[in-house]
Amino acid sequence: MMMRMLEAGGIPVLSDAERRPDEDNPRGYFELEAVKATARDASWVEEAFGKAVKVVSALLRHLPEGHDYRVVFMRRNLDEVIASQQRMLERRGKTASESEDQTKEILIAHLAEVEEALRNRSDMNLLFASYNRTIEDPRRMAERVQAFLDRELDTAAMAAAVEAGLYRQRRP
Repeated sequence: MMMRMLEAGGIPVLSDAERRPDEDNPRGYFELEAVKATARDASWVEEAFGKAVKVVSALLRHLPEGHDYRVVFMRRNLDEVIASQQRMLERRGKTASESEDQTKEILIAHLAEVEEALRNRSDMNLLFASYNRTIEDPRRMAERVQAFLDRELDTAAMAAAVEAGLYRQRRP
């Protein structure tokens, strides 16, 4: 969702369209295959300046030091994340190797570790953004992102890029 917002706002997206849209993510994944190897090879970072790149939380700490990173870190209700992952696995005929409770504990520990590591890097500027609040008030989130990135963006187009109908795994 945030990648669609950034693109709609006028920021070029660095993506290779290797992973095609599907039932789980009908608007696409906005991923760059090279990002998956960041721990071994982060050479792709050189072509990313001024662009939006999707980097999963586990790989953020492997970004090379010495750059001015602006990270919009999307947070989402973990029960919804787990439900979404389970649904994706079901569609592929697979099952999770851990229980929901175990998965949640693993995710909580992982996120705490990643957030601490990122906060300790002087080259990481962080904006924590709630997925759920973005769905509720996309215009406000678009304005927050514009202020954080300190660049002129089409905030109306960013807000319009949010499709509440794609929010399918709702949890209280």
